[in-house]
Formats: sequence, structure tokens, C-alpha cells
Amino acid sequence: MTGATTHSPPPLVLVGAGGHAKVVIEAARAEGRFTVAGLIDPKPSAPEVLGVPVLGGDEALPRLRTEGVGWAFVALGSNAARERIGNSLRAAGFRLASIVHPAAVVMPSARIGEGVVVMARVVVSAEARIDDLAILNTGAVVEHDNQIGTAAHIAPLAALAGNVRIGARALVGVGSAIRPGITVGEDAVVGAGSAVVADVPAGATVGGVPARALSLARRGADRERK
Repeated sequence: MTGATTHSPPPLVLVGAGGHAKVVIEAARAEGRFTVAGLIDPKPSAPEVLGVPVLGGDEALPRLRTEGVGWAFVALGSNAARERIGNSLRAAGFRLASIVHPAAVVMPSARIGEGVVVMARVVVSAEARIDDLAILNTGAVVEHDNQIGTAAHIAPLAALAGNVRIGARALVGVGSAIRPGITVGEDAVVGAGSAVVADVPAGATVGGVPARALSLARRGADRERK
């Protein structure tokens, strides 16, 4: 009688070795579809993160690819950097993994793109569309027919009602709420704890209850994205 053959999960390399990498590692381990084999970071603060070694900077990627590592994930909080590096990884021959924590609820009709992470206690409802490289952070609610753009970030405990549109690289801050049918434009920032009741133009920063335009310096908005 021939014994059953067991297959180990395929190896996965993460780009980034900071705080976001920690939660991605934990989510990947909980899901069990990949083995996180190593991290890529040119300036890591430590030689390993949660027991996963830092393998070097970008120069290590071609070697990993030739050694058979075919999957990668961009574990960076910066939306623009995540999009740029994701495109570079694809060009280098890597496939972008998506990671869905088993404590998340994703409806069967929802569509999850490549390079997406869906953290614990997230709800993704009917026919929502999550485009590539987006982050759905802990406890976020993405209701029916939402469209979340490429490399956007829905922060912890944010709640998006039905038919909301979030543009590419936009940030919806911690604990914010968006009413049905609202559009948040590309590269916009919704501040933490905001109530969004009107469309947000591309590149704008809004905050408050109800959310209004804020005169924040660009560098301040960039810090919030990280």
C-alpha cells in the first residue's frame, strides 16, 4: 500500500520588514496557504521578524526567483510604494499572493485581486470588488457592491456602506464611516474617525464629523499613509 504524499505550502517572500510585515506574517501563518520563507528589506531594524529572516535587499530577489520562490507579497503600508513594488515584482516573474485571514468573512460573490491582504474580522460583502495590492485592515467592513481601488488602504474598524467607490492609493482612516454611494477619489486621505457624507475629490484630505477638507501639509498626509 502506497502512503499518501504530503505537500508543503509553497514558499512566499515578503517585501518589507516593519510593523505591517508582522501582521501579514501572522495572517499568512493562520491561513496556511504559504510558508513565509524570508523578508526583503534594504534597511531592516532587526535581522528577523517573528522568526522570519531578512534575506537582504532587492538584490536578493533574482536569486530567490532562480531558487524556485515564485510567490511574493508587498508588506508595506505606503500605498504608492506598494503599487510600484508590486509592479516590479510582477516584471521580475513573481506572482503576487493574496492573504485572507481565516477570521475574516468574505462572501462568495466578492472578488479579491492579487497582492491583497484581508485581516482578521474584516467583512467583505456581496459583489464587492477589491483590486490588486489593497489592504483591508483589522475589523474593516466593506459592504455590498463596494469597489476598492488598486493599492488602497481601508484602515482598522473603518465601515463602508453599500456602493462606495474608493480610488487607487486612497487611505480610509481608522474608525471612519462612509455613507452609501460615496466616491473617494484616487490618492485621497480620509482622516481617522471621520464621517464621510459627500464625495471626496482625488488627492484631497478630509476629516471630522461630518468630514470636511483639511489644510494639511502634503508631508503630513504622507506620514499618515505609512
